[in-house]
Amino acid sequence: MTRLAGSSKLLRAMNESAALAHLLDPGMLTRADLRRLTALSTPTISEVLRRLTDAGLITVVGHNSGRPGPNAEIYNADPDAAYAAAVSVRDIGLSGAPSVVAALCDLTGTVRGRIESRIDFLTSDPLTALVEVVDRLREESGVPAERIRHVQFGVAGSYDPHSRTIRHVDVPGFGRTGLVPQLAAELGTVVGVDNDVNLAAIAERQRGVGRNAEGFALLWLSEEGLGLAIDIGGKLMRGARGGAGEIGYMPLHSPEHSSRKLDLQDLFGGAAVLELARDNGVPGHTPAEVVRTAAANPATGGDFLMALADRIVVGLAAVIAVLDPYLVVLAGPIAQAGGAKLLSAVTFAARRAAPLESPIAVTAIQDDAVLLGALDAGLTAVREALIASIRES
Repeated sequence: MTRLAGSSKLLRAMNESAALAHLLDPGMLTRADLRRLTALSTPTISEVLRRLTDAGLITVVGHNSGRPGPNAEIYNADPDAAYAAAVSVRDIGLSGAPSVVAALCDLTGTVRGRIESRIDFLTSDPLTALVEVVDRLREESGVPAERIRHVQFGVAGSYDPHSRTIRHVDVPGFGRTGLVPQLAAELGTVVGVDNDVNLAAIAERQRGVGRNAEGFALLWLSEEGLGLAIDIGGKLMRGARGGAGEIGYMPLHSPEHSSRKLDLQDLFGGAAVLELARDNGVPGHTPAEVVRTAAANPATGGDFLMALADRIVVGLAAVIAVLDPYLVVLAGPIAQAGGAKLLSAVTFAARRAAPLESPIAVTAIQDDAVLLGALDAGLTAVREALIASIRES
């Protein structure tokens, strides 16, 4: 790290990073706006803007003609100064959905490209396949490789940052030692890896029902597995080795099979949802499909939804008892499919099951929450790196 030699250099770097932070969020500011926000003098702001413009980080995007005198220049971060890429990786599972979804956004957060691929990781090396996905995304978006400053991967597993190893993952090859450093070397940029449910919680915090919550627990319901993300004041609890929230492994006894030990995944994971739907005569080929069908036809699907809600609450009660969260968010493809009807059933079942109380909501995100959260995380990392680079230069 380059140390800042002398107070004048330190002060200049602090001024520039403060101005850039404001131009990244909210952006679209005049000199007068920046002077008010930073409390810097007019000559200092002018010099800061000149240096940031020369560095290619900001640009003039218009003029404000609503005031007396010369039109004021409006500055914004240059969208093309840097990019973040996001890659969501999952097991193909029961739905046959794309196993990899990737997107690219510019410095302002505008999505500039998105692709989907079905990759059989039983026959494809993950290192080669993922590098090819990012290269294809970059080429189709017309973005130079050196402008991609961060690639964020979302995986259905936990990531241990100390060993840089993905754990508890069912996708073949992803638990291989050295995979993450190799990805960073091949892509020539910073690589981040996080649990898919944690990334969904980041999206919920930025864009969904968790936006104004002091904290929340996000219960992820999908055919590939169950998961929990714990947001405390906008910070995620990941645990010592990234395994916090892997509640699918929680052992328990099923009410229907008291003599056989089961995991929570066996109670309301994807395969269990399909089995419960068959027992209740609800048609469908995937867990999300049967839940959507039941929610659309309460007369025939009501019993199934209540039975499913009773099972979900077994896990939810444990979460609430340990965390007492301000809010519980039901998320993932199954929660999206059930919507308000599933929420109503779970809320009713929770009140019957335990005296503990936490407000319950269903996710407000209908797009791929993992991908959106990965974009948000990647963009935050890029912006923080740019600001840090100014302070260190």
